Amino acid sequence: MKKIPVVLVVAAAVLVSILLAGPFYVVDEGEQAVIVQMGRLIDVVTDAGLHIKIPFIDNVTRYPKRIMAWEGEQKSMPTREKQYIWVDVIARWRIADPQKFYESISAVSSAYPKLGDIIDSEVRTVVAENYLRETVRNSNLILEKLPEAAPVPTADTQAFTEDGDSMFENFEKKLSSMIQEPGANNEPIQKGRRKLAEEILERSRRIVSEYGIELIDVVTRQIRYSDELTQSVYARMIKERNQIAQAFRSEGEGKKAEWLGRTDNEQRSILSAAYEQAEKIRGAADAEATSIYASAYNRDRAFFDFWRAMESYRATIPKLDKTLTTNMDYFRYLYSPQGR
Repeated sequence: MKKIPVVLVVAAAVLVSILLAGPFYVVDEGEQAVIVQMGRLIDVVTDAGLHIKIPFIDNVTRYPKRIMAWEGEQKSMPTREKQYIWVDVIARWRIADPQKFYESISAVSSAYPKLGDIIDSEVRTVVAENYLRETVRNSNLILEKLPEAAPVPTADTQAFTEDGDSMFENFEKKLSSMIQEPGANNEPIQKGRRKLAEEILERSRRIVSEYGIELIDVVTRQIRYSDELTQSVYARMIKERNQIAQAFRSEGEGKKAEWLGRTDNEQRSILSAAYEQAEKIRGAADAEATSIYASAYNRDRAFFDFWRAMESYRATIPKLDKTLTTNMDYFRYLYSPQGR
């Protein structure tokens, strides 16, 4: 039996080792790879399929092509007027340049902390450069006055004021002036929350592009007031509602005083006219009574004196608690019809 040459054995062993090491590799759909030879990047593979590498020398590092999500944590940061708010943002990103990504970050797991540092820094910078109203509002719709909110004047309300304007119209004018009054939350915004998110995105893109990363978008997931600011906002809202309520109360008190004044004047006018009329009637009655008395006295003086004395007795005697004597001229008709 012939012996197998040592060279063939070595060659077969090398061939088996090469085959076991795998000269082929597969890049799946949704993947991309970089080929590193002795620590030096020599090739970038973006096409899916079967590819060849040099065993024991070339190393294949795969990266996903898909869009990935980065989720930040809520962080407290100050606005331009030094009001602290809690901001929570999320972002979507992908590896656009595998060569830059490998040279700067290398691993996908290391990309998330790097994105967190960059995006959080830009969020903090943008929030600090803008007022609170810019971070919480997207439009000035809250400042626009809705026409249908005004009460419709009626015939009853038109009678409340002498100049023809209804009381509800006066209320509406006063409330409009209060709402449009300049204040921290009543000033119009220049950018708004969406514009600030776009500004954060553009600033972050310029930085992450150096790492071979493409930032798709940055979205503000939540903006929450700090506990101190929440109490301040509640206090301001209560104050504004109290101001509106006080406006209604003041207007009502003014109308009440106006109507009480009118009522008092009308009452005095009515009483004055009634008193004048009563005095005229009383004067006419007294004149007529005097005429009747004079006529009756002239016709029968003795009967007139008797009748007048009887009327006086009827009015005064029931009121006397004690009579000490009737021996006086006043009681002359008690003892004699002739009064003597």
